[in-house]
Amino acid sequence: MLAYNGLALDRAPDRRADTDWITARRAHPATRVIAFWHDKFLPDAHPTATADAVFLGLDGDTAVFAADLPDPTGEPHDVRALVSSLAPAEAATLAYARGILHWHRNQRHCGACGGPTDARDGGHTRQCRTCGKLLFPRIEPAVIALVTWQERCLLARHRGAAPTAWSTLAGFVEVGENLETAVHREVHEEAGVRLADLRYEASQAWPFPAGLMIGYRAQAAGPRIAVDHRELDDARWFTRDEVWSLLATHQRTDSIEQFLVGTWLAEE
Repeated sequence: MLAYNGLALDRAPDRRADTDWITARRAHPATRVIAFWHDKFLPDAHPTATADAVFLGLDGDTAVFAADLPDPTGEPHDVRALVSSLAPAEAATLAYARGILHWHRNQRHCGACGGPTDARDGGHTRQCRTCGKLLFPRIEPAVIALVTWQERCLLARHRGAAPTAWSTLAGFVEVGENLETAVHREVHEEAGVRLADLRYEASQAWPFPAGLMIGYRAQAAGPRIAVDHRELDDARWFTRDEVWSLLATHQRTDSIEQFLVGTWLAEE
């Protein structure tokens, strides 16, 4: 299972709009509150579920909330740095909490009229006090593709990245695009490569802060590369042996990129 995809909570969409039910869950002694501070997880903090706490869902009969604290209690932790030590369901819950709290901090005012907004539905919507506009958590879809040509795959190094920091190509979906069009555009825009074939592989929740990654495998129409140096330092074709060597120095393993590359390597 891809990291952050293992959420086991019942989001209870039929209950979270019930203010009385949410209030009772906040006051229940068994309720769990996951604490954050500036996007960092606070495992040593155990706050109560105040009115600002966001309802995440039910773990069996136990309500789970997330809360942003004004000051840290204990050592703050980056969720991504902890993921290898967490069960899939816990990693997904912490990522979910981080993402929705980030949205609340950045949606305190209405984008239409500038008025202040208040949380509703247990924290899953906000409403402008001035014009009444309803605001919903924003998801930013991005495509990521492993492109192959014969027995090689295409990797790129972004400007300013370390010499060994090669990665697959990825980018946000633009207005009016479907996912497949976005893959074709991104690969050609950044590396000058045209695609002959494309297929969906998997998706991954990526609330850092609001992403949804959609992964593809693509076959190039030819080996020609024309790098867009506004974004990339370089792009080239790698053999499997070269990719194995790169992975030996790669520290992060929570991205869908590792799944796409690993699937290709396993076909050897």
